[in-house]
Amino acid sequence: MAKNSSNQNKRPGPFEVLLDYEERSLAHEAGRPEMIEAPGHWRGVGFRLGKRRLVSSFDEVVEILPLPPVTPVPGAQNWMMGVANVRGSLLPVVDLKMFLEGERTVVHEGQRVLVVRQAGGNVAVTIDELFGQRTFNDSHRAESAGDVGGRYGHFVGQAYTLADQTWGVFNMSLLTRTPEFRQATA
Repeated sequence: MAKNSSNQNKRPGPFEVLLDYEERSLAHEAGRPEMIEAPGHWRGVGFRLGKRRLVSSFDEVVEILPLPPVTPVPGAQNWMMGVANVRGSLLPVVDLKMFLEGERTVVHEGQRVLVVRQAGGNVAVTIDELFGQRTFNDSHRAESAGDVGGRYGHFVGQAYTLADQTWGVFNMSLLTRTPEFRQATA
């Protein structure tokens, strides 16, 4: 019995301590911060098209990429830039500003595209400037979506105001379901 009591008071060795750390670490499931949704908060990807600051839901934007090399498609709409090979998949690339305003996006070295979910495959849309993640809460909700004339009015239904800037919530899902857009990107 004396032997057992001396083993119980013995400190664990380094291997036993590491084994204990590993077991506790594997058993612990901490929630990721991006998975925790606070009531009244909304997050999205902020970007600029022309003079408008817009934001789209994270659920709608698959990824953000530098503008890949684009191969033009003969006979396509003027806002359809062409197709790009992204990691072995052909991706239609649309000049979103041209589609909405009739004005070509000025392509520059740091140009980004938003890859958006679409039935039948993703589509890349060009933007003028990327602002990254934006977080809003109910107190930032604007009374109106601001100046959303022209084709923007169909895709921007609400807005948030933050630091004297109005951010229209651009509905990418609605864009990808629009018949005119679908015909050129299918």
